Amino acid sequence: MTKNILLTGVGGQGTILAAKMLTIGLMESGYDVKMSEIHGMSQRGGSVTSQVRYSEEKVYSPVIEKGTADIIVSFEKMEALRNLDYLKPEGGVVVINNVEIPSMTNLTGEEKYTEGIEEIIEGAASKVISIDATRLAGELGSVKAANVILLGTLVKSMGLDHIDWEDIIRRNVKEKFIDLNLKAIKLGMDLAK
Repeated sequence: MTKNILLTGVGGQGTILAAKMLTIGLMESGYDVKMSEIHGMSQRGGSVTSQVRYSEEKVYSPVIEKGTADIIVSFEKMEALRNLDYLKPEGGVVVINNVEIPSMTNLTGEEKYTEGIEEIIEGAASKVISIDATRLAGELGSVKAANVILLGTLVKSMGLDHIDWEDIIRRNVKEKFIDLNLKAIKLGMDLAK
């Protein structure tokens, strides 16, 4: 059975790096994996979405259809709301980084940042895991490790913690950030329990 994971955030949050490490871990564990990325003005804080589909069987398309995502991992609250229609209606899980990053239209006053986002998501999801990953990453040493905290929560929630994430981190992040990211993935896994 194919599993569908949607990772979403804004430019600069490490959404794509997390999706790439997830894809590497799944492939090296013998799963057939397809991944797609959508960059929306990502260097200017625009939306970034990665879709990862995996199975022990053949996966034919990297694209997740609306209403079929097993889990959405949102690096920013509004991005979770924007992509909520991808979540499957029964058993869908949403992992939210409880941080608000106002868009340009919010900053200019054209639009208000939606209030009550978590309540809306809780009404649609079977399970919501809300984490202040940015704050926790800062406490570990750098807010840039929030993506790996969220990756840890994702892999634990999906039962993928048997994969050697330490090795994947060691091969995919700069040497000076390895220890930080190893702490971050462990923390993320612990938060999913």
